[in-house]
Amino acid sequence: MTRYGAQFGPDITYLGVDRCDLSDPASFAGADVVVLGAPFDGGTSHRPGTRFGPQAIRMTDYLVHDGSRPSLALRTDGLRDLRVLDAGDVEMYSGDIETALGALEAAVETVARSGAIPVVLGGDHSIAFADAKGVANVLGHGRVSMVHFDAHADTGDIEFGSLWGHGQPMRRLIESGALRGDRFLQVGLRGYWPPPETLDWMAAQRMRSYEMTEIGHRGLDACLTEASAIANDECDGVFLSVDIDVCDPGHAPGTGTPEPGGLTARQLLDAVRRLCLELPVVGVDVVEVSPPYDHADITAALANRVVLEALSAIARRRRDARDGTRWDPSVPLLANRPDTTQENPS
Repeated sequence: MTRYGAQFGPDITYLGVDRCDLSDPASFAGADVVVLGAPFDGGTSHRPGTRFGPQAIRMTDYLVHDGSRPSLALRTDGLRDLRVLDAGDVEMYSGDIETALGALEAAVETVARSGAIPVVLGGDHSIAFADAKGVANVLGHGRVSMVHFDAHADTGDIEFGSLWGHGQPMRRLIESGALRGDRFLQVGLRGYWPPPETLDWMAAQRMRSYEMTEIGHRGLDACLTEASAIANDECDGVFLSVDIDVCDPGHAPGTGTPEPGGLTARQLLDAVRRLCLELPVVGVDVVEVSPPYDHADITAALANRVVLEALSAIARRRRDARDGTRWDPSVPLLANRPDTTQENPS
């Protein structure tokens, strides 16, 4: 697993953080987070292009790429309060999905065994099988819950004659035993897929899926409160998988299977921040960003911020645990800052 760099385009790191090489354990010893790119769209059923997602997520930001991003919302710097490194892209040939996913699973497992949190930049959603299973291989099968933001359940069985694809990773994870169906929470489902027989299978696994009509009726906060309680029960960690198409296409047009009527960008960022602040997150992936279908980098910018919200909240959670504090989101931005407008007395 020598550092591959970038499979497509120049070798840049996420917002300028330091590099590491998974073939050299000393290079990521003591890391809190290791970013991996999964430039793969061999599981795509409709519009391709997510192989270019990792590079777009790493680089789409109007600020200097200096490895620092102080969060106004959380008063932390997720890239400096945590030791965040970037291991580059995993080599994933889109013509061989099983080999590609195997390579990614091994890379994620290497990161998890080091004690760092893997943050994987996709790629289509087929990579979630490798991402979550790689973490579960370390923490224990059945010991990791999943919170899954998506327009689609991704619980299909055989699609286009294959067991593997971006519409099937969640079924494969549950069937493998890596994750429990009754600790699998899905947020944002809507539209016209999957069919009734797939929903029957999901119900039999005791999955919990929050469709947008329920979210609209009960409120997103209420649904997240319930989902958090389930995810935290009888598990040692939570894997957060964010398909960017959970947002309405007006907020995330650059994706392979856009479905109208989703979350707003604001709702997604708030939700990711809250979950990473409240839950013991042990892995994150952000998937289905397809730059060829994006407009003005809207989707890539949102995905970049999803990662930052997660890192900022993880940093805040660790600070509060260390200091015995509890973050209060109602505190005004400028509260408790020194007043420098007063002249010094003569």
